[in-house]
Amino acid sequence: MGVLLLCCTAFVSAQHKVEAIPFGNMDQWVTREIKESAIIGGDTKKVYAVGPTQTIANSEAYTNLGGSPWATSNVMAKVAGITKTNTSVFPEARGNGYCARLDTRMESVKVFGIVDITVLAAGSMFLGTVHEPIKSTKNPNKILQMGIPFTKKPIALQFDYKVKMSDRENRIRATGFSKITDVAGKDFPAAILFLQKRWEDAQGNVYAKRVGTMVVHYYNTTDWRNNATYEILYGNITGNPAYKAHMMRLQVDERFTTNSKGESVPIREVAWADEHETPTHLILQFTSSHGGAYVGSPGNSLWVDDVKLVY
Repeated sequence: MGVLLLCCTAFVSAQHKVEAIPFGNMDQWVTREIKESAIIGGDTKKVYAVGPTQTIANSEAYTNLGGSPWATSNVMAKVAGITKTNTSVFPEARGNGYCARLDTRMESVKVFGIVDITVLAAGSMFLGTVHEPIKSTKNPNKILQMGIPFTKKPIALQFDYKVKMSDRENRIRATGFSKITDVAGKDFPAAILFLQKRWEDAQGNVYAKRVGTMVVHYYNTTDWRNNATYEILYGNITGNPAYKAHMMRLQVDERFTTNSKGESVPIREVAWADEHETPTHLILQFTSSHGGAYVGSPGNSLWVDDVKLVY
């Protein structure tokens, strides 16, 4: 299972420091109550964000609250004048608190003569922000600011997880504007951590070298696994026995950031960094489907709790 899972007792000793990521215990959630357009029913939907516990009853664009570094695939869209929500990340009770549940599911908007969209929505949560409202299903990654400033060099990522796998042998692609098609291969939940050293040129293009890497795919349904600890590998890891080809690419799709001009631009990752270099940014993402936007298997779920970095 996964790329590299190291035994907690052997790998994390008393000499190591374990540091929680802010709001990573998943016990605090913002509940947004958003009224969808009357033409699609006018229901008030709950849309969740990881942040200081509160309820917001309006349809305003959301920005991260209370210093929370987390964003999710839960969004408000306004397409062709129609307000619609998507919720694929949910708080779920666990013990005395909560965890995050990420689901892969289908979302549809059908209004005769105006819009007819069915998309596959994977549950995703990541360090960064989302630029709301969503105005189109084209190039969804462009509305994300992926990653946060970060200059430390942790040795591992640690968190609790649970997995439920869809029984579909192949995935589906549903973009909203074309026929729903099959995509060969099983759908896997994933956890992805990249440490990058970024810079920007005079034209506003953003480039990066990869300083640290941790990618794990989950292949089987499993109950809760607590304090799962995954080593972060530094530098050029192509010669490491744990290396897999998909670890180099920024998953399947481009990932975006906001440059100094305020523009959303792709992060052009161009090379491995030397293992001794200091990163400038941390990308961390959990997702119920590994194949990028609009590709996955409905029924996949990933639960995540107590996310920490080990030093």
